[in-house]
Amino acid sequence: MSADLFQVIDATWPAATLHEAGGFLVREGLGGGSRVSSASLIAPFESADIDAAIAAHRALGQPPKFMIRPGEEALDAALGARGFEVFDPVTVYEAPLDVLSDDVPPVSAFAHWPPLAIAAEVWERGGIGAARRAVMTRAQGARAAVLGRAEDHPAGAAFVAVHDGTAMLHALVTLPEFRRKGLGRAIMAETVRWAREAGAERLALVVTQANGPANALYRGLGMRPAAQYHYRRRLA
Repeated sequence: MSADLFQVIDATWPAATLHEAGGFLVREGLGGGSRVSSASLIAPFESADIDAAIAAHRALGQPPKFMIRPGEEALDAALGARGFEVFDPVTVYEAPLDVLSDDVPPVSAFAHWPPLAIAAEVWERGGIGAARRAVMTRAQGARAAVLGRAEDHPAGAAFVAVHDGTAMLHALVTLPEFRRKGLGRAIMAETVRWAREAGAERLALVVTQANGPANALYRGLGMRPAAQYHYRRRLA
């Protein structure tokens, strides 16, 4: 995975504040999820640097959490030895926009900004609470909420933002009663259409490896894995 995709993740799903501690960048998430509340390596580290990152997390009032990217096996081992558990292994997918469909079925999905109240309600039902929706408002540049409809009802929602030519999709949810009806494909097609209009050249997204249906959807649409990464956390 190219380093610039990590920059796209940070830019399109931004932390509230950033802090350097030892050889790490520590993100303040304010409840917005692992991506905005983890520490990532920015320089060669020693044991004292891990201690500094842990202290920075504590000062921010959040549990110590580290993002482990490709090539960071030494950090992974060091954290494992300290009792940090692995959680949320994810896959990053990407594809050029010109290989993805933007054929949106009529009245099935539309992009807009700021998000309609009904989109917020769909996200809330799908587990995307106020703290995660606040992350969307911090993104700079082109961005959109994509509201999906099925059977004449609001049924799904997603967030997309563009950084340096890449549109990144976040927070895609479909309500349980509307799954297996093609809604995910419709939301993705509208995302592709909007991203092209916004001047992007490729689409990327991150999904947990445990989410089998989502992984199957993205592969079926022509997206390909770019890399995998995971987190380590210590709750106590």
